[in-house]
Amino acid sequence: MSQKVTQILLPEEMARAITRIAHEILEKNKGTQDLVLVGIHTGGAFLAKRFQSQIRTIEGHEIPLGLLDITLYRDDLTEIGPQPNVGETAIDFDVDGKKIVLVDDVLFTGRTIRCALDALIDFGRPESIQLAVLIDRGHRELPVKPDYVGKNIPTAKAERVIVKFKEHDGEDGVVVVGGVG
Repeated sequence: MSQKVTQILLPEEMARAITRIAHEILEKNKGTQDLVLVGIHTGGAFLAKRFQSQIRTIEGHEIPLGLLDITLYRDDLTEIGPQPNVGETAIDFDVDGKKIVLVDDVLFTGRTIRCALDALIDFGRPESIQLAVLIDRGHRELPVKPDYVGKNIPTAKAERVIVKFKEHDGEDGVVVVGGVG
């Protein structure tokens, strides 16, 4: 038996969600003053770059973008193995006093976001940290609520949500994998 694959967002729907969230970020923050984006590796990094591009198109200038790897902040690090694969963290701007929009592709239990918050605080003291996600699939284990959401998707815990990015997967889109097809 094969697993069921359900298309949740087509490329054009994903593009519209990204554009809408970019506008919401600008509206809530009254423009780009002290606004920065930080994408969580890997899907959040691709998504943050898309937000940065949209904001540049809307506002006419580019806001800073940082990339964050949370591997060493995970609470299940001992379960991963003796040599975890650590990605790049590149935040080459001062976070003190900034309005950070933390970006991830899928929000699930909230544990990744907790790790990202710990990591960001190690860089300094921002004015605020907001959360933008493309997909909120529920099943929270920690009290984490996004400020900006592309789409809420009710899922079973055993299902997987896969966000595809042109830059990495050759196509854009969101699918849910699970169940019997």
